[in-house]
Amino acid sequence: MDEKWSKSEKKIARKAYNAAYRRECDAIIAKVQQMASEMETPKDLWQLDDYLYEQRRDTDEKYDYRYSVLLVTFSSLLNEGWLTFEDLDGLSEAKLTHLRDMVRFYEQIIQ
Repeated sequence: MDEKWSKSEKKIARKAYNAAYRRECDAIIAKVQQMASEMETPKDLWQLDDYLYEQRRDTDEKYDYRYSVLLVTFSSLLNEGWLTFEDLDGLSEAKLTHLRDMVRFYEQIIQ
């Protein structure tokens, strides 16, 4: 797999990466708002803190923009629904094929 990224592919990748990150953060924000609105006890407060800690750790591990691992990052984001192939329109056919193969592989593992 050719890991070289053209200038236009880098722009597409950055835009897609940022969109996925924003989508996931928006979902986290919505969950935090729900949890905060239902908060009644100190235990609820600490559960919110635990949730935020876990989400921060997960997103920090998941979102890796190094070009050497970006296709793995994208395949994970595609699999989780934070990214679509439409977001990646304009990447080389080789990269898109590789991503499709990786997504199918993940789907087989999950089933």
